Amino acid sequence: MTEAAPLPIDVRLMNAAASLLLTTVIIAVLAAAAWWALRNPVFAIRGITVTGDTGHNSPATLQAAVAKRVRGNFFTLDLSDVRRAFEALPWVRTAVVQREFPDRLSVRLLEHVPVARWGAQSGQLLGESGDVFAMSDPGEAGADLPLLQGPDGQAALVLQVYHDLGPAVASLGTTIAGLELQPRGHWTLTLAPDAKIELGQGTPAELTERFARFAETVGTVAARHGRTARDIESADLRYHSGYAVRLQGVNTLTAPPPGTKTGR
Repeated sequence: MTEAAPLPIDVRLMNAAASLLLTTVIIAVLAAAAWWALRNPVFAIRGITVTGDTGHNSPATLQAAVAKRVRGNFFTLDLSDVRRAFEALPWVRTAVVQREFPDRLSVRLLEHVPVARWGAQSGQLLGESGDVFAMSDPGEAGADLPLLQGPDGQAALVLQVYHDLGPAVASLGTTIAGLELQPRGHWTLTLAPDAKIELGQGTPAELTERFARFAETVGTVAARHGRTARDIESADLRYHSGYAVRLQGVNTLTAPPPGTKTGR
């Protein structure tokens, strides 16, 4: 079989030049199209649709609050920047932002679900996920929620202990009005309406066990003095061999039932 003769060098150079020219033209066309798309007013963001949880912020209020953060058009807009703008607003926990061709944004919101007030500063709430957030109006909600307090960064831990103590507190026929973790690790529980329980230090499991032992026996102790668990004014559970409890008109230091393991 006869091999084809190689093309003359001038023909090869012409073919290479033609290919280079074609590639350059294609790149130029694409660049021009991109330039046109990036600057064409047709693709300017003209509206934001807000759905999801909007119980504490109206869609119109939300749109107005983040409008100044919408920079760029449909193609150049930074969705992460818009998401952060929504999530910085009161009550908003998460925001999912998507483009809707050719000129709109779609935003779906998930609000915080408050379970407690947080800290001595008014206007802060603690969500079910352990996130601390600010209310748009400190007087709009939260007055009937328990008050949880603790050092910065410990909100999730305080919330965990709050939930862990719940069943034992309920067995006393009352609720938690407050729970505080002091900087040195000491815990104070407040039973509704205002009974102070000194829990001492320990892990969430140790605190829960300690209070559960108290809840199991304090009713019997109160009955000896003609009182009920609802008559508790204060209690100190930091004793190795029992606890001290103050009932309405009664002070008592009681040991746990025989065979009960105690500890701080």
